[in-house]
Amino acid sequence: MSFKKNKYTVLKSAISPELAEFVYQYFLNKRNVARFLFDQKYLSPFTEYFGVWNDEQVPNTYSHYSDIAMETLLQQVKPVMEKHTGIKLSPTYSYARIYKKGDVLARHKDRYSCEISTTLNLGGESWPIYLDPTGKKGQAGIKVELEPGDMLIYSGCDLEHWREEFKGKDCAQVFLHYNKSNSKTAKENYLDKRPMLGAPSWFKGAVLTKIKK
Repeated sequence: MSFKKNKYTVLKSAISPELAEFVYQYFLNKRNVARFLFDQKYLSPFTEYFGVWNDEQVPNTYSHYSDIAMETLLQQVKPVMEKHTGIKLSPTYSYARIYKKGDVLARHKDRYSCEISTTLNLGGESWPIYLDPTGKKGQAGIKVELEPGDMLIYSGCDLEHWREEFKGKDCAQVFLHYNKSNSKTAKENYLDKRPMLGAPSWFKGAVLTKIKK
């Protein structure tokens, strides 16, 4: 399947099942810790460093922008993404979710920071993603099934994509986002305008002061 022709491709075993299971269990544990800290009021529910439940796209579902482990995957998967797209890429950010029963991901296209993206299945029960390779609004979608470690590479700004109602217990996915290196504002948008990988979203546009040693 040609990414250049279709604007999407599926890569089986992009990471090993063992690594996918490790990251999946890590993310489940982090969600449980975050839930405990929020419930016990040690943290504000709007403190995003441990993840949040206030994601507008999928409300009341645990989500995390720029978790360190996911940002490391953003780095590690980049050469694989470049090989299978034939495009030099500039990393922007990672975003992970643990979907729950009843969740729906509405049909949408992505913002500029998600010019070239992947959804990587970490674990849990299977939940297909649909995409429209025609680029025309409202067309019937192609169903893509991913096993843990598999990923769908797609042009997030061009193709509508969505998930229908989830019937399982949980499903963990991480989205890894990139710009084309030769895009007009890719340099300006590097790391989603953050000073470093792993920095929270509120660091966008921040200029760090160097500490003299």
